Amino acid sequence: MSDKEDDKIRLDKWLWAARFYKTRALAKAAIEGGKVHCRGERCKPGKEPRIGDELLIRVGFDERTVVIQALCAVRRGAPEAQALYSETAESIERREQAAVQRKTGALGVQTDGRPSKKQRRQIHRFRDGQD
Repeated sequence: MSDKEDDKIRLDKWLWAARFYKTRALAKAAIEGGKVHCRGERCKPGKEPRIGDELLIRVGFDERTVVIQALCAVRRGAPEAQALYSETAESIERREQAAVQRKTGALGVQTDGRPSKKQRRQIHRFRDGQD
């Protein structure tokens, strides 16, 4: 997959080609927003990735740690895109645990709907007492 012209590509273009983001503009915005780290530090969209680089990529709720296996500037099918990188075992395990926690609602506060009149009074008393 790595040709001579593909040896020097931009990081945002590689992320787009590897199908982490739908558009190059989204990839660029994610990099500028600090959601992509290369070798443990923030980077710029024009950074040239190398084979063997470790990237930390946050997309939505998921955080992936991937190692670049090949470089490609052309967006192809998903099976070919997955051949461009390999995800670390720790990253896969963390993502699966986070997905289970999200499904069970362990991270967020679960409510039974709107508060009752009694609960509203308690909320108002608590809030007014704090201020």
